[in-house]
Amino acid sequence: MKSICCLLYCVNFSYAQERTSTKDLSDVLKQLLKKKADTSAIPKKPGILVLPSIGYNPSLGLVMGAKSVMSFQLGSKEKTTPSVVGVEAVYTSKDILSLQARHNIFLANNRYNFQGNWQLSRFGIVDFGIGAGNERGKSETFNLDEFPIEIGDSAFPITYNYFRLQEKVYKKIAPHFFIGGGISINMHSKITDEKLSSSFSTPHQLYSFRNNYNPLAYNLNGLLFSLQYSTREHPIRSYGGIYAELTFGTNLLWLGSTQKASQLQYEFRKYWSLSKQRPDKVLAIWHWASFMLSGNVPYLDLPGTGSDPYYRMGRGYTIGRIKGPSYAFFETEYRFPISNNQLISGICFFSLQTASDDLQKKIFQFWEPAAGTGLRILFQKQSRSTICIDFAKGRGSSGIFFGLNEAF
Repeated sequence: MKSICCLLYCVNFSYAQERTSTKDLSDVLKQLLKKKADTSAIPKKPGILVLPSIGYNPSLGLVMGAKSVMSFQLGSKEKTTPSVVGVEAVYTSKDILSLQARHNIFLANNRYNFQGNWQLSRFGIVDFGIGAGNERGKSETFNLDEFPIEIGDSAFPITYNYFRLQEKVYKKIAPHFFIGGGISINMHSKITDEKLSSSFSTPHQLYSFRNNYNPLAYNLNGLLFSLQYSTREHPIRSYGGIYAELTFGTNLLWLGSTQKASQLQYEFRKYWSLSKQRPDKVLAIWHWASFMLSGNVPYLDLPGTGSDPYYRMGRGYTIGRIKGPSYAFFETEYRFPISNNQLISGICFFSLQTASDDLQKKIFQFWEPAAGTGLRILFQKQSRSTICIDFAKGRGSSGIFFGLNEAF
Protein backbone atom coordinates (compact mmCIF):
# COMPACT_ATOMS: atom_id res chain seq x y z
CA MET A 1 0.00 0.00 0.00
CA LYS A 2 2.88 2.38 0.83
CA SER A 3 4.44 1.79 -2.60
CA ILE A 4 1.15 2.60 -4.34
CA CYS A 5 0.74 5.80 -2.33
CA CYS A 6 4.30 6.75 -3.27
CA LEU A 7 3.54 6.23 -6.94
CA LEU A 8 0.36 8.30 -6.71
CA TYR A 9 2.31 11.09 -5.00
CA CYS A 10 4.84 11.10 -7.82
CA VAL A 11 2.04 11.26 -10.37
CA ASN A 12 0.42 14.23 -8.68
CA PHE A 13 3.77 15.99 -8.45
CA SER A 14 4.35 15.41 -12.15
CA TYR A 15 1.04 17.14 -13.03
CA ALA A 16 2.35 20.44 -11.78
CA GLN A 17 5.67 20.00 -13.58
CA GLU A 18 4.79 18.59 -16.97
CA ARG A 19 1.19 17.77 -17.82
CA THR A 20 1.72 16.40 -21.30
CA SER A 21 4.91 14.33 -20.96
CA THR A 22 4.74 10.55 -20.72
CA LYS A 23 6.43 8.99 -17.71
CA ASP A 24 7.16 5.36 -16.95
CA LEU A 25 8.42 3.57 -13.85
CA SER A 26 12.07 4.34 -14.58
CA ASP A 27 11.24 8.06 -14.71
CA VAL A 28 9.60 7.79 -11.28
CA LEU A 29 12.66 6.05 -9.83
CA LYS A 30 14.91 8.77 -11.23
CA GLN A 31 12.64 11.37 -9.67
CA LEU A 32 12.75 9.63 -6.31
CA LEU A 33 16.54 9.47 -6.51
CA LYS A 34 16.55 13.10 -7.69
CA LYS A 35 18.42 12.18 -10.86
CA LYS A 36 17.88 14.67 -13.65
CA ALA A 37 16.82 13.29 -17.02
CA ASP A 38 19.13 13.92 -19.98
CA THR A 39 16.86 15.87 -22.31
CA SER A 40 19.53 15.98 -25.02
CA ALA A 41 19.87 12.23 -25.28
CA ILE A 42 18.31 10.28 -28.12
CA PRO A 43 15.20 8.37 -26.94
CA LYS A 44 16.08 4.80 -26.04
CA LYS A 45 14.83 1.89 -28.04
CA PRO A 46 12.63 -0.64 -26.26
CA GLY A 47 14.78 -2.99 -24.21
CA ILE A 48 14.40 -6.04 -22.00
CA LEU A 49 11.83 -5.96 -19.19
CA VAL A 50 11.96 -8.30 -16.18
CA LEU A 51 9.13 -8.82 -13.69
CA PRO A 52 9.58 -11.15 -10.68
CA SER A 53 6.67 -13.38 -9.70
CA ILE A 54 5.85 -15.23 -6.49
CA GLY A 55 2.98 -17.38 -5.27
CA TYR A 56 2.07 -20.31 -3.05
CA ASN A 57 0.20 -23.54 -3.61
CA PRO A 58 -0.06 -26.42 -1.10
CA SER A 59 0.63 -28.95 -3.87
CA LEU A 60 3.52 -27.15 -5.56
CA GLY A 61 4.91 -25.21 -2.60
CA LEU A 62 6.36 -21.70 -2.73
CA VAL A 63 6.43 -20.59 -6.38
CA MET A 64 9.22 -18.21 -7.40
CA GLY A 65 10.13 -16.98 -10.85
CA ALA A 66 10.51 -14.16 -13.30
CA LYS A 67 8.96 -13.04 -16.57
CA SER A 68 10.90 -11.12 -19.19
CA VAL A 69 9.69 -9.40 -22.37
CA MET A 70 11.77 -7.80 -25.11
CA SER A 71 10.31 -5.62 -27.87
CA PHE A 72 12.19 -4.55 -31.01
CA GLN A 73 11.63 -3.32 -34.57
CA LEU A 74 12.98 -5.13 -37.67
CA GLY A 75 11.77 -2.59 -40.22
CA SER A 76 10.40 0.90 -40.57
CA LYS A 77 7.97 1.96 -37.86
CA GLU A 78 5.34 2.90 -40.46
CA LYS A 79 5.29 -0.47 -42.27
CA THR A 80 6.52 -3.03 -39.73
CA THR A 81 4.77 -4.28 -36.61
CA PRO A 82 6.99 -4.37 -33.49
CA SER A 83 8.29 -7.82 -32.58
CA VAL A 84 7.96 -9.32 -29.10
CA VAL A 85 9.92 -12.10 -27.37
CA GLY A 86 8.99 -13.37 -23.90
CA VAL A 87 10.77 -15.74 -21.51
CA GLU A 88 9.50 -17.14 -18.21
CA ALA A 89 11.18 -19.30 -15.57
CA VAL A 90 9.47 -20.74 -12.48
CA TYR A 91 10.87 -22.82 -9.62
CA THR A 92 9.02 -24.09 -6.55
CA SER A 93 10.06 -25.28 -3.10
CA LYS A 94 8.96 -28.80 -4.09
CA ASP A 95 11.54 -29.03 -6.91
CA ILE A 96 9.15 -28.20 -9.73
CA LEU A 97 10.71 -26.28 -12.61
CA SER A 98 9.23 -24.68 -15.73
CA LEU A 99 10.98 -22.85 -18.58
CA GLN A 100 9.00 -21.18 -21.37
CA ALA A 101 9.86 -18.98 -24.34
CA ARG A 102 7.41 -17.29 -26.72
CA HIS A 103 7.95 -15.07 -29.73
CA ASN A 104 5.98 -13.04 -32.27
CA ILE A 105 8.47 -11.69 -34.82
CA PHE A 106 7.72 -9.55 -37.88
CA LEU A 107 10.29 -9.08 -40.64
CA ALA A 108 10.60 -5.78 -42.52
CA ASN A 109 7.34 -4.60 -44.12
CA ASN A 110 5.61 -7.54 -42.37
CA ARG A 111 6.58 -9.85 -45.22
CA TYR A 112 6.81 -12.78 -42.81
CA ASN A 113 5.58 -13.35 -39.28
CA PHE A 114 7.02 -16.06 -36.99
CA GLN A 115 5.05 -17.17 -33.92
CA GLY A 116 6.36 -19.73 -31.46
CA ASN A 117 5.77 -21.20 -28.03
CA TRP A 118 8.37 -23.50 -26.40
CA GLN A 119 8.08 -25.05 -22.96
CA LEU A 120 9.99 -27.63 -20.92
CA SER A 121 8.81 -28.30 -17.39
CA ARG A 122 8.09 -30.52 -14.48
CA PHE A 123 4.98 -28.71 -13.39
CA GLY A 124 1.38 -29.06 -12.35
CA ILE A 125 -2.13 -27.70 -12.20
CA VAL A 126 -4.99 -27.82 -9.73
CA ASP A 127 -7.79 -29.54 -11.65
CA PHE A 128 -11.52 -28.96 -11.09
CA GLY A 129 -13.03 -31.41 -13.57
CA ILE A 130 -14.33 -31.04 -17.11
CA GLY A 131 -17.12 -28.91 -18.55
CA ALA A 132 -18.87 -25.70 -17.41
CA GLY A 133 -21.67 -25.41 -14.86
CA ASN A 134 -20.20 -27.91 -12.38
CA GLU A 135 -21.28 -27.72 -8.76
CA ARG A 136 -19.04 -25.63 -6.51
CA GLY A 137 -18.17 -26.22 -2.90
CA LYS A 138 -19.65 -23.95 -0.23
CA SER A 139 -16.33 -22.23 0.41
CA GLU A 140 -14.99 -19.98 -2.33
CA THR A 141 -11.57 -20.65 -3.83
CA PHE A 142 -9.16 -17.71 -3.51
CA ASN A 143 -6.34 -17.65 -6.04
CA LEU A 144 -2.99 -15.92 -6.10
CA ASP A 145 -2.05 -15.59 -9.76
CA GLU A 146 -2.19 -19.09 -11.32
CA PHE A 147 -2.78 -21.09 -8.13
CA PRO A 148 -5.45 -21.46 -5.41
CA ILE A 149 -4.01 -20.88 -1.95
CA GLU A 150 -5.90 -23.91 -0.55
CA ILE A 151 -6.70 -27.33 -2.04
CA GLY A 152 -10.37 -28.09 -1.33
CA ASP A 153 -12.40 -31.27 -1.71
CA SER A 154 -13.40 -30.37 -5.28
CA ALA A 155 -9.81 -29.73 -6.42
CA PHE A 156 -7.50 -32.41 -7.83
CA PRO A 157 -3.77 -31.54 -8.07
CA ILE A 158 -1.88 -33.07 -11.00
CA THR A 159 1.88 -32.90 -11.57
CA TYR A 160 3.59 -33.94 -14.81
CA ASN A 161 6.54 -33.61 -17.17
CA TYR A 162 5.67 -31.44 -20.16
CA PHE A 163 7.37 -30.64 -23.44
CA ARG A 164 5.76 -28.24 -25.91
CA LEU A 165 7.02 -27.02 -29.26
CA GLN A 166 4.73 -24.90 -31.40
CA GLU A 167 6.02 -22.98 -34.41
CA LYS A 168 4.02 -21.19 -37.10
CA VAL A 169 5.23 -19.19 -40.09
CA TYR A 170 2.97 -16.65 -41.83
CA LYS A 171 3.46 -15.03 -45.22
CA LYS A 172 1.83 -11.75 -46.15
CA ILE A 173 -0.46 -12.28 -49.15
CA ALA A 174 -2.31 -8.94 -49.15
CA PRO A 175 -2.43 -5.82 -46.97
CA HIS A 176 -3.13 -7.02 -43.41
CA PHE A 177 -3.70 -10.66 -44.53
CA PHE A 178 -1.37 -13.57 -43.74
CA ILE A 179 -1.51 -17.27 -44.52
CA GLY A 180 0.60 -19.78 -42.65
CA GLY A 181 1.19 -23.17 -41.17
CA GLY A 182 3.30 -24.97 -38.66
CA ILE A 183 3.75 -27.80 -36.22
CA SER A 184 2.48 -28.42 -32.70
CA ILE A 185 4.11 -30.95 -30.34
CA ASN A 186 2.65 -31.57 -26.86
CA MET A 187 4.08 -34.42 -24.76
CA HIS A 188 2.99 -35.25 -21.20
CA SER A 189 4.75 -37.95 -19.17
CA LYS A 190 5.11 -39.10 -15.54
CA ILE A 191 1.62 -37.78 -14.80
CA THR A 192 0.72 -38.01 -11.11
CA ASP A 193 -2.83 -37.60 -9.77
CA GLU A 194 -2.11 -36.68 -6.17
CA LYS A 195 -5.59 -37.65 -4.91
CA LEU A 196 -5.80 -40.90 -6.87
CA SER A 197 -6.13 -44.03 -4.75
CA SER A 198 -7.42 -47.58 -5.02
CA SER A 199 -10.79 -46.40 -3.69
CA PHE A 200 -11.00 -42.99 -5.39
CA SER A 201 -10.83 -42.03 -9.08
CA THR A 202 -10.02 -38.52 -10.30
CA PRO A 203 -11.66 -36.69 -13.26
CA HIS A 204 -8.38 -37.05 -15.17
CA GLN A 205 -8.30 -40.83 -14.74
CA LEU A 206 -11.99 -41.30 -15.61
CA TYR A 207 -11.69 -39.20 -18.78
CA SER A 208 -8.53 -41.05 -19.83
CA PHE A 209 -10.15 -44.46 -19.41
CA ARG A 210 -13.31 -43.40 -21.28
CA ASN A 211 -11.27 -42.16 -24.23
CA ASN A 212 -8.57 -44.86 -24.32
CA TYR A 213 -5.64 -42.83 -23.02
CA ASN A 214 -2.93 -44.07 -20.68
CA PRO A 215 -3.37 -41.74 -17.64
CA LEU A 216 0.40 -41.81 -17.05
CA ALA A 217 1.59 -40.45 -20.43
CA TYR A 218 0.28 -39.27 -23.82
CA ASN A 219 1.11 -37.03 -26.79
CA LEU A 220 -0.83 -34.57 -28.93
CA ASN A 221 1.24 -33.87 -32.06
CA GLY A 222 0.06 -32.44 -35.36
CA LEU A 223 0.10 -29.82 -38.09
CA LEU A 224 -1.50 -26.36 -38.07
CA PHE A 225 -2.91 -24.31 -40.94
CA SER A 226 -3.83 -20.68 -40.27
CA LEU A 227 -5.29 -17.53 -41.81
CA GLN A 228 -4.62 -14.24 -40.03
CA TYR A 229 -5.89 -10.66 -40.41
CA SER A 230 -4.44 -7.80 -38.39
CA THR A 231 -4.84 -4.02 -38.43
CA ARG A 232 -3.97 -3.36 -34.76
CA GLU A 233 -1.37 -0.63 -34.48
CA HIS A 234 0.64 -2.24 -31.66
CA PRO A 235 1.03 -5.89 -30.54
CA ILE A 236 1.51 -5.16 -26.81
CA ARG A 237 -0.99 -2.38 -26.05
CA SER A 238 -3.12 -1.49 -29.03
CA TYR A 239 -5.22 1.68 -29.20
CA GLY A 240 -7.13 0.60 -32.30
CA GLY A 241 -7.63 -2.02 -34.98
CA ILE A 242 -8.56 -5.68 -35.36
CA TYR A 243 -6.75 -8.97 -34.86
CA ALA A 244 -8.38 -12.16 -36.17
CA GLU A 245 -7.02 -15.66 -36.71
CA LEU A 246 -8.52 -18.95 -37.88
CA THR A 247 -6.55 -22.19 -37.32
CA PHE A 248 -7.26 -25.76 -38.34
CA GLY A 249 -5.26 -28.42 -36.47
CA THR A 250 -4.95 -32.10 -37.32
CA ASN A 251 -3.22 -34.51 -34.93
CA LEU A 252 -1.38 -37.30 -36.72
CA LEU A 253 -0.16 -40.73 -35.63
CA TRP A 254 2.95 -40.53 -37.83
CA LEU A 255 4.03 -37.42 -35.88
CA GLY A 256 3.77 -39.37 -32.62
CA SER A 257 0.27 -38.35 -31.55
CA THR A 258 -1.36 -40.93 -29.29
CA GLN A 259 -4.65 -40.60 -31.20
CA LYS A 260 -5.94 -38.82 -34.30
CA ALA A 261 -8.14 -35.75 -33.91
CA SER A 262 -8.98 -32.49 -35.64
CA GLN A 263 -9.85 -29.11 -34.09
CA LEU A 264 -10.94 -25.70 -35.34
CA GLN A 265 -9.75 -22.70 -33.34
CA TYR A 266 -10.36 -19.01 -33.92
CA GLU A 267 -9.63 -15.73 -32.16
CA PHE A 268 -11.00 -12.20 -32.61
CA ARG A 269 -9.91 -8.96 -30.96
CA LYS A 270 -11.21 -5.45 -31.60
CA TYR A 271 -9.98 -2.16 -30.12
CA TRP A 272 -11.72 1.24 -30.17
CA SER A 273 -9.93 4.38 -29.01
CA LEU A 274 -12.57 6.59 -27.35
CA SER A 275 -10.68 9.89 -27.28
CA LYS A 276 -8.43 11.77 -29.70
CA GLN A 277 -6.82 13.62 -26.79
CA ARG A 278 -6.26 10.40 -24.81
CA PRO A 279 -5.92 7.51 -27.30
CA ASP A 280 -5.16 5.17 -24.36
CA LYS A 281 -8.84 5.38 -23.36
CA VAL A 282 -9.89 2.15 -25.07
CA LEU A 283 -12.82 -0.23 -25.29
CA ALA A 284 -11.69 -3.72 -26.31
CA ILE A 285 -13.34 -7.09 -26.91
CA TRP A 286 -11.78 -10.56 -27.06
CA HIS A 287 -13.31 -13.81 -28.30
CA TRP A 288 -11.42 -17.12 -28.37
CA ALA A 289 -12.92 -20.53 -29.19
CA SER A 290 -11.89 -24.08 -30.01
CA PHE A 291 -14.21 -26.79 -31.38
CA MET A 292 -13.59 -30.52 -31.63
CA LEU A 293 -14.30 -31.69 -35.19
CA SER A 294 -13.30 -35.35 -34.89
CA GLY A 295 -11.64 -37.70 -32.43
CA ASN A 296 -10.61 -36.52 -28.97
CA VAL A 297 -7.58 -35.05 -27.24
CA PRO A 298 -5.87 -35.92 -23.91
CA TYR A 299 -7.19 -34.43 -20.70
CA LEU A 300 -4.30 -32.03 -20.06
CA ASP A 301 -4.54 -30.76 -23.66
CA LEU A 302 -8.23 -29.82 -23.50
CA PRO A 303 -8.79 -26.14 -24.37
CA GLY A 304 -9.91 -23.98 -21.48
CA THR A 305 -9.08 -21.18 -19.06
CA GLY A 306 -5.60 -19.85 -19.80
CA SER A 307 -5.21 -21.62 -23.15
CA ASP A 308 -3.76 -18.47 -24.73
CA PRO A 309 0.06 -18.30 -24.91
CA TYR A 310 0.37 -15.99 -21.89
CA TYR A 311 -2.27 -17.71 -19.69
CA ARG A 312 -4.30 -14.50 -19.29
CA MET A 313 -7.66 -15.75 -20.55
CA GLY A 314 -10.32 -16.13 -17.86
CA ARG A 315 -8.95 -14.08 -14.95
CA GLY A 316 -10.97 -14.90 -11.87
CA TYR A 317 -10.28 -18.60 -12.39
CA THR A 318 -7.04 -20.61 -12.35
CA ILE A 319 -5.52 -22.23 -15.43
CA GLY A 320 -7.71 -25.09 -16.68
CA ARG A 321 -10.55 -24.33 -14.23
CA ILE A 322 -13.09 -24.39 -17.09
CA LYS A 323 -12.25 -26.72 -19.98
CA GLY A 324 -13.67 -29.25 -22.40
CA PRO A 325 -13.44 -30.75 -25.89
CA SER A 326 -15.14 -27.59 -27.17
CA TYR A 327 -14.62 -24.28 -25.37
CA ALA A 328 -15.44 -20.59 -25.92
CA PHE A 329 -14.41 -17.41 -24.13
CA PHE A 330 -15.72 -13.83 -24.36
CA GLU A 331 -14.33 -10.72 -22.66
CA THR A 332 -15.05 -6.99 -22.76
CA GLU A 333 -12.52 -4.61 -21.25
CA TYR A 334 -12.59 -0.84 -20.68
CA ARG A 335 -9.17 0.79 -20.28
CA PHE A 336 -8.93 4.31 -18.91
CA PRO A 337 -6.12 6.69 -17.91
CA ILE A 338 -5.75 7.78 -14.29
CA SER A 339 -2.73 10.07 -14.49
CA ASN A 340 -2.14 12.72 -17.14
CA ASN A 341 1.39 11.45 -17.72
CA GLN A 342 0.17 7.89 -18.59
CA LEU A 343 2.10 6.38 -15.67
CA ILE A 344 -0.99 4.91 -14.02
CA SER A 345 -4.15 3.69 -15.70
CA GLY A 346 -6.99 1.33 -14.85
CA ILE A 347 -9.26 -1.29 -16.36
CA CYS A 348 -12.65 -2.87 -15.74
CA PHE A 349 -13.59 -6.15 -17.42
CA PHE A 350 -16.31 -8.78 -17.69
CA SER A 351 -15.94 -12.26 -19.18
CA LEU A 352 -17.90 -15.43 -19.92
CA GLN A 353 -16.66 -19.00 -20.46
CA THR A 354 -18.46 -22.11 -21.63
CA ALA A 355 -17.29 -25.68 -22.28
CA SER A 356 -18.66 -29.07 -23.21
CA ASP A 357 -17.65 -32.42 -21.73
CA ASP A 358 -17.16 -35.85 -23.32
CA LEU A 359 -20.53 -37.15 -22.09
CA GLN A 360 -23.80 -35.19 -22.52
CA LYS A 361 -22.94 -31.60 -21.65
CA LYS A 362 -22.93 -29.26 -24.68
CA ILE A 363 -21.01 -26.06 -25.29
CA PHE A 364 -23.10 -22.88 -24.69
CA GLN A 365 -25.33 -24.90 -22.32
CA PHE A 366 -23.72 -23.48 -19.16
CA TRP A 367 -21.80 -20.25 -18.61
CA GLU A 368 -19.11 -19.26 -16.11
CA PRO A 369 -18.97 -15.46 -15.56
CA ALA A 370 -16.19 -13.35 -14.10
CA ALA A 371 -15.65 -9.64 -13.55
CA GLY A 372 -12.86 -7.53 -12.19
CA THR A 373 -10.89 -4.34 -12.06
CA GLY A 374 -7.21 -3.63 -12.24
CA LEU A 375 -4.34 -1.20 -12.10
CA ARG A 376 -1.75 -0.62 -14.83
CA ILE A 377 1.69 0.91 -14.20
CA LEU A 378 3.61 1.96 -17.31
CA PHE A 379 6.83 -0.03 -17.12
CA GLN A 380 8.50 1.15 -20.32
CA LYS A 381 6.99 3.90 -22.46
CA GLN A 382 8.94 2.99 -25.62
CA SER A 383 7.27 -0.43 -25.85
CA ARG A 384 4.03 0.47 -23.94
CA SER A 385 4.78 -2.38 -21.53
CA THR A 386 2.82 -2.33 -18.30
CA ILE A 387 2.78 -4.06 -14.92
CA CYS A 388 -0.71 -5.46 -14.38
CA ILE A 389 -2.43 -6.05 -11.04
CA ASP A 390 -6.01 -7.35 -11.29
CA PHE A 391 -8.64 -8.43 -8.81
CA ALA A 392 -11.25 -10.70 -10.40
CA LYS A 393 -14.19 -12.72 -9.11
CA GLY A 394 -15.92 -15.65 -10.78
CA ARG A 395 -18.48 -18.19 -9.65
CA GLY A 396 -16.99 -19.85 -6.57
CA SER A 397 -13.58 -18.41 -7.39
CA SER A 398 -11.76 -15.11 -6.90
CA GLY A 399 -8.22 -13.88 -6.68
CA ILE A 400 -5.44 -11.43 -7.42
CA PHE A 401 -3.69 -11.87 -10.75
CA PHE A 402 -0.39 -10.35 -11.87
CA GLY A 403 1.00 -9.96 -15.35
CA LEU A 404 3.41 -8.17 -17.65
CA ASN A 405 1.56 -6.36 -20.48
CA GLU A 406 -2.17 -6.29 -21.20
CA ALA A 407 -4.15 -9.54 -21.22
CA PHE A 408 -4.92 -9.01 -24.93
